[in-house]
Amino acid sequence: MKTKNSLGLMIVLMMFPQFVETIYSPALTHLAKAFDVPKETTLLTISIYFIAFALGVIFWGILSDYIGRRKAMLSGLITYTLASVLALLATNFETILIARFIAAFGIAVGSVITQTMMRDSYTGVELAKVFSIMGIALSVSPVIGLLTGGVLSNHYGYWGVFTVLATLSILLFGTSFFSLNETKQTTDKITFSKIVELAKKMYTDSLLWKYALLVMGYNVLLFSYYSFAPFIFEQQGLSPTVYGYSGVILALGSFIGSTLNKRLLEKGYQPITLMKIAATIAIVNTLVLILVGNTLYFLIPMVFIVTAFGIAIPNILSQALLQYKSSIGTASALFGLLYYILIGTGLYISSIMPNITVVMITFSVIAMIVSLLIKNTKSSL
Repeated sequence: MKTKNSLGLMIVLMMFPQFVETIYSPALTHLAKAFDVPKETTLLTISIYFIAFALGVIFWGILSDYIGRRKAMLSGLITYTLASVLALLATNFETILIARFIAAFGIAVGSVITQTMMRDSYTGVELAKVFSIMGIALSVSPVIGLLTGGVLSNHYGYWGVFTVLATLSILLFGTSFFSLNETKQTTDKITFSKIVELAKKMYTDSLLWKYALLVMGYNVLLFSYYSFAPFIFEQQGLSPTVYGYSGVILALGSFIGSTLNKRLLEKGYQPITLMKIAATIAIVNTLVLILVGNTLYFLIPMVFIVTAFGIAIPNILSQALLQYKSSIGTASALFGLLYYILIGTGLYISSIMPNITVVMITFSVIAMIVSLLIKNTKSSL
């Protein structure tokens, strides 16, 4: 019998990486002022975060096939906690960058190990529906992150944000230590030669690359908001707290997307069809963004771009590794490594683009083209 963990705990573990990134976003302007660095330099902390996250994904994913999912999860949470403490003690921006790197490396367990545990416990249609439910729950995390980050940044600066992150990581470790069950069903340990063989197979799989590019495209669309928006709000004379409230608007889009996705799956829509619908929504609203430019009206098309994210991502994640179930922990890690490197690269490219509109045009077009290249198959689930 397959072991299943509390879906609530799985949701919290899956939400935490996104939460720690969105709570950090309102602090960008404070970091720039506190360490006297330009905006472009603070944006490096986001691209560095995703590169380190990619390395963490491959490390913890493979390790989980050796020591088990539970031990890997707990080890990653401890690593993240230590990095949060280092950020609190930082006296220069270079230390902040190092702390962010280590933090991202550690908290990657929240993504790769949680997904692996879900794939251990569920399959097929059930897995797609569970990912969709988690997508609905994930729509709340930007609200919590941005609101919390906005209030903390406004009253306590970046130091208040890092203090809360360190405290929460300790609490999450304690909860996981007492409540998290092992889901790995076998005692088999993958060998290095098998890892190399699997990596070669996966990285020459054109379909897997398409899924990875889609994950990259939608994440750049989402996280570019967290990179550019704080400075747009500042230009409008608005505080980080007001920017934090924008998370409520974005969460509405994510909730709509995830809820719509779940209902369409229940009606028999194929995941690949839903990916194409999501790409269409994204590119149409990018055209609207061109019209409104860098004004606060950009929040309107952003709601629907986030809706597209909520539809696309659960379907991409549920479909990408259907052919790699035999070594799912390592396969999840290798897939995660690929798409997080692509996300980090995409975010770096976006950071040198002139404005958020150019970013949205570029990556929504990528999402549309790649979606059209994936053929519908009735056996998707």
